[in-house]
Amino acid sequence: MTSALLVIDVQNDFTEGGSLGVKGGNITATAIATYIRTNRGKYVSVIASRDWHSSVGDNGGHFAPKPDMVTTWPPHCVQGTTGAAYNPAIETSLLDVQIYKGDGMPAYSAFEGFTPGGASLADVLRGAKVTHVDIVGIATDHCVRATALDAKANGLSVTVLADLCVGVSPTTSIEAMAEMTAAGVTVGYARS
Repeated sequence: MTSALLVIDVQNDFTEGGSLGVKGGNITATAIATYIRTNRGKYVSVIASRDWHSSVGDNGGHFAPKPDMVTTWPPHCVQGTTGAAYNPAIETSLLDVQIYKGDGMPAYSAFEGFTPGGASLADVLRGAKVTHVDIVGIATDHCVRATALDAKANGLSVTVLADLCVGVSPTTSIEAMAEMTAAGVTVGYARS
Protein backbone atom coordinates (compact mmCIF):
# COMPACT_ATOMS: atom_id res chain seq x y z
CA MET A 1 0.00 0.00 0.00
CA THR A 2 1.36 3.40 -1.03
CA SER A 3 0.01 6.19 1.16
CA ALA A 4 -0.21 9.96 0.94
CA LEU A 5 -1.29 12.44 3.60
CA LEU A 6 -3.85 15.05 2.53
CA VAL A 7 -3.81 18.19 4.70
CA ILE A 8 -7.05 20.04 4.01
CA ASP A 9 -7.33 23.85 4.22
CA VAL A 10 -5.34 24.56 7.39
CA GLN A 11 -5.43 28.29 6.66
CA ASN A 12 -5.62 31.43 8.76
CA ASP A 13 -9.19 32.23 7.77
CA PHE A 14 -10.32 28.82 9.06
CA THR A 15 -8.54 29.05 12.41
CA GLU A 16 -9.27 31.34 15.35
CA GLY A 17 -9.20 35.00 14.33
CA GLY A 18 -9.97 34.29 10.68
CA SER A 19 -13.10 35.30 8.79
CA LEU A 20 -14.48 31.74 9.16
CA GLY A 21 -12.41 30.68 12.15
CA VAL A 22 -13.28 27.29 13.62
CA LYS A 23 -12.94 26.81 17.37
CA GLY A 24 -10.01 24.46 17.95
CA GLY A 25 -8.41 25.31 14.60
CA ASN A 26 -5.09 26.51 16.01
CA ILE A 27 -4.66 23.49 18.29
CA THR A 28 -5.52 21.20 15.38
CA ALA A 29 -3.01 22.96 13.09
CA THR A 30 -0.24 22.47 15.67
CA ALA A 31 -1.19 18.81 16.16
CA ILE A 32 -1.13 18.24 12.37
CA ALA A 33 2.35 19.79 12.09
CA THR A 34 3.62 17.57 14.90
CA TYR A 35 2.05 14.52 13.27
CA ILE A 36 3.72 15.29 9.92
CA ARG A 37 7.14 15.65 11.56
CA THR A 38 6.85 12.38 13.47
CA ASN A 39 5.16 10.30 10.74
CA ARG A 40 6.80 11.61 7.55
CA GLY A 41 8.18 8.18 6.69
CA LYS A 42 4.71 6.65 6.38
CA TYR A 43 3.86 8.73 3.33
CA VAL A 44 5.17 8.94 -0.20
CA SER A 45 3.82 12.51 -0.32
CA VAL A 46 2.34 15.15 1.99
CA ILE A 47 -0.16 17.19 -0.02
CA ALA A 48 -1.89 20.31 1.27
CA SER A 49 -4.95 21.95 -0.22
CA ARG A 50 -5.93 25.53 0.26
CA ASP A 51 -8.89 27.69 -0.65
CA TRP A 52 -7.66 30.30 -3.12
CA HIS A 53 -10.58 32.53 -4.00
CA SER A 54 -10.48 35.42 -6.44
CA SER A 55 -10.58 38.97 -5.09
CA VAL A 56 -12.89 39.86 -8.00
CA GLY A 57 -16.59 39.02 -7.96
CA ASP A 58 -18.47 36.56 -5.77
CA ASN A 59 -16.56 33.42 -6.87
CA GLY A 60 -19.54 31.87 -8.62
CA GLY A 61 -21.95 32.74 -5.83
CA HIS A 62 -19.67 31.34 -3.11
CA PHE A 63 -19.36 34.75 -1.42
CA ALA A 64 -22.53 36.56 -0.42
CA PRO A 65 -23.38 39.82 1.41
CA LYS A 66 -25.85 37.86 3.57
CA PRO A 67 -24.36 34.37 3.63
CA ASP A 68 -26.45 31.39 4.72
CA MET A 69 -23.31 29.63 6.06
CA VAL A 70 -24.35 26.46 4.20
CA THR A 71 -23.67 27.18 0.53
CA THR A 72 -22.78 30.88 0.69
CA TRP A 73 -20.10 32.46 2.86
CA PRO A 74 -18.49 35.76 3.76
CA PRO A 75 -15.27 36.47 1.83
CA HIS A 76 -12.46 34.17 2.93
CA CYS A 77 -9.11 32.86 1.72
CA VAL A 78 -8.79 35.57 -0.92
CA GLN A 79 -5.67 35.13 -3.03
CA GLY A 80 -2.62 36.89 -1.63
CA THR A 81 -4.18 37.78 1.74
CA THR A 82 -3.05 36.75 5.21
CA GLY A 83 -6.31 34.82 5.54
CA ALA A 84 -5.39 32.60 2.58
CA ALA A 85 -1.96 31.75 4.05
CA TYR A 86 -1.43 28.52 5.90
CA ASN A 87 -1.77 28.66 9.66
CA PRO A 88 1.71 29.47 11.03
CA ALA A 89 2.04 25.92 12.40
CA ILE A 90 1.99 24.55 8.84
CA GLU A 91 5.40 25.40 7.44
CA THR A 92 5.62 24.92 3.69
CA SER A 93 8.82 22.89 4.22
CA LEU A 94 6.53 20.16 5.62
CA LEU A 95 4.66 19.92 2.30
CA ASP A 96 5.57 18.15 -0.93
CA VAL A 97 2.66 19.38 -3.07
CA GLN A 98 0.21 22.28 -2.79
CA ILE A 99 -3.25 22.21 -4.34
CA TYR A 100 -5.18 25.46 -4.91
CA LYS A 101 -8.97 25.38 -5.24
CA GLY A 102 -11.86 27.77 -5.67
CA ASP A 103 -10.38 30.39 -8.01
CA GLY A 104 -13.57 32.13 -9.13
CA MET A 105 -15.88 29.28 -8.12
CA PRO A 106 -17.12 27.32 -5.14
CA ALA A 107 -14.83 24.40 -4.29
CA TYR A 108 -14.87 22.14 -1.26
CA SER A 109 -13.00 19.00 -2.27
CA ALA A 110 -9.24 19.07 -2.81
CA PHE A 111 -10.01 17.02 -5.94
CA GLU A 112 -11.44 20.22 -7.44
CA GLY A 113 -8.06 21.95 -7.19
CA PHE A 114 -4.80 22.05 -9.09
CA THR A 115 -1.09 22.46 -8.48
CA PRO A 116 0.53 25.70 -9.69
CA GLY A 117 1.59 23.67 -12.73
CA GLY A 118 -1.99 22.66 -13.53
CA ALA A 119 -2.01 19.03 -12.34
CA SER A 120 -5.14 17.84 -10.57
CA LEU A 121 -4.94 16.07 -7.21
CA ALA A 122 -6.03 12.85 -8.94
CA ASP A 123 -3.13 13.26 -11.40
CA VAL A 124 -0.65 13.82 -8.55
CA LEU A 125 -1.86 10.74 -6.67
CA ARG A 126 -1.83 8.55 -9.78
CA GLY A 127 1.67 9.75 -10.64
CA ALA A 128 2.91 8.72 -7.19
CA LYS A 129 1.03 5.38 -7.43
CA VAL A 130 -0.90 6.22 -4.26
CA THR A 131 -3.54 3.66 -3.26
CA HIS A 132 -4.40 5.00 0.22
CA VAL A 133 -4.85 8.48 1.67
CA ASP A 134 -5.01 9.65 5.25
CA ILE A 135 -6.93 12.92 5.54
CA VAL A 136 -6.57 15.62 8.20
CA GLY A 137 -7.61 19.27 8.38
CA ILE A 138 -10.45 21.78 8.43
CA ALA A 139 -13.39 21.50 8.41
CA THR A 140 -14.65 18.00 9.10
CA ASP A 141 -18.18 18.86 7.97
CA HIS A 142 -17.22 20.66 4.77
CA CYS A 143 -13.93 20.29 2.90
CA VAL A 144 -12.62 17.21 4.75
CA ARG A 145 -15.93 15.46 4.06
CA ALA A 146 -15.98 16.45 0.38
CA THR A 147 -12.36 15.39 -0.13
CA ALA A 148 -12.85 12.02 1.59
CA LEU A 149 -15.93 11.23 -0.50
CA ASP A 150 -14.13 12.20 -3.72
CA ALA A 151 -11.11 10.11 -2.73
CA LYS A 152 -13.40 7.08 -2.39
CA ALA A 153 -15.02 7.93 -5.73
CA ASN A 154 -11.51 7.91 -7.24
CA GLY A 155 -10.99 4.33 -6.04
CA LEU A 156 -8.69 5.06 -3.11
CA SER A 157 -8.63 3.52 0.33
CA VAL A 158 -9.37 6.42 2.72
CA THR A 159 -8.86 7.05 6.43
CA VAL A 160 -9.91 10.30 8.09
CA LEU A 161 -7.83 10.89 11.22
CA ALA A 162 -10.65 12.32 13.32
CA ASP A 163 -8.45 13.71 16.10
CA LEU A 164 -6.54 15.77 13.52
CA CYS A 165 -9.70 17.32 12.08
CA VAL A 166 -12.00 19.99 13.45
CA GLY A 167 -15.48 20.91 12.30
CA VAL A 168 -17.65 23.99 12.21
CA SER A 169 -20.40 22.34 14.26
CA PRO A 170 -20.39 19.19 16.42
CA THR A 171 -23.77 18.15 14.99
CA THR A 172 -22.83 18.47 11.32
CA SER A 173 -19.40 16.94 12.00
CA ILE A 174 -21.05 13.82 13.45
CA GLU A 175 -23.36 13.69 10.42
CA ALA A 176 -20.37 14.07 8.08
CA MET A 177 -18.50 11.24 9.83
CA ALA A 178 -21.57 9.01 9.48
CA GLU A 179 -21.87 9.86 5.77
CA MET A 180 -18.16 9.18 5.18
CA THR A 181 -18.33 5.87 7.05
CA ALA A 182 -21.37 4.82 5.00
CA ALA A 183 -19.35 5.55 1.85
CA GLY A 184 -16.56 3.23 3.00
CA VAL A 185 -14.21 5.76 4.61
CA THR A 186 -12.41 4.53 7.72
CA VAL A 187 -12.47 6.85 10.69
CA GLY A 188 -9.20 6.50 12.55
CA TYR A 189 -7.14 8.34 15.13
CA ALA A 190 -3.55 9.54 14.98
CA ARG A 191 -3.20 9.24 18.74
CA SER A 192 -4.75 5.84 19.36
